[in-house]
Amino acid sequence: MAEIVGGFVVPHNPVMYFNPKGASQEQSDTVYGAYAKMADRIKELKADTAIIIGCDHYILFGTECLPRYVISTGEIEGPVDQLPGIKRAPIASNAALGEHIAQHGFATGFDWTVGRALHVDHSVGIPHHLMVKPNGGMTTVAVMLACGVDPYLPIRRAWDLGENIAEAVAGFPGSDRVVVIGSGGISHHVGDERMGEVNPDFDRKILDIVIQGDKAGMLALTDEEILRDGGNGAMEIRTYACAMAATRAAGGTVVAYEPIPGWVTGMGFAELKVAA
Repeated sequence: MAEIVGGFVVPHNPVMYFNPKGASQEQSDTVYGAYAKMADRIKELKADTAIIIGCDHYILFGTECLPRYVISTGEIEGPVDQLPGIKRAPIASNAALGEHIAQHGFATGFDWTVGRALHVDHSVGIPHHLMVKPNGGMTTVAVMLACGVDPYLPIRRAWDLGENIAEAVAGFPGSDRVVVIGSGGISHHVGDERMGEVNPDFDRKILDIVIQGDKAGMLALTDEEILRDGGNGAMEIRTYACAMAATRAAGGTVVAYEPIPGWVTGMGFAELKVAA
């Protein structure tokens, strides 16, 4: 049977590509070093599939139709918002696992939107480029949650979805070794007058919740609190909730943290343990 062997939460900040000098050399080295450590850890885990949980930014679906959660069940291509150094290209897809997760969801009360030819943005493209692609031969399942723009998927639903993903992977008849990557956050403001503000206290609170496997703490966060203390970009921590739940909230370890106003984001990285 397939199994989830590891998990991570990471940022997916496109500003570090468009404005590399917005961070000091030391900060940049820390951030890229954290991604490299995670890529090495994925290799150590002998993972062959990554489930990357990202979000929509009105890049993919626009304002006319916003799915609550989407999973790739066929081809994947991206990032559609091409970044300096990351070209839009096909991403090797584990379509069979994506379809299995979707079907398991349909049978247990989770009405996935399926992407049979799914284009992804930087929320999937950046962690894929920096963590998965270095481990040649891996495949990907892309998941996108409605957490980049309103209306937001409730955090509790994101958590429940992660648990459902774990159940589905455990029932997949392959021998896949899967890592789950929650991609987003932490504190940042997108397109408003507070853009460039970073809140290290909020960021450390979220990282503490992650590494303690604190389900109650995560689900206690209100949208009002997140928007006030972390900004509209911090609503993406729904991807953290989903990844935590998929690894059964077994806690974890902070890999790195850098508050970088020049990159408009609190850049936090953690590895998740997987419950035995």
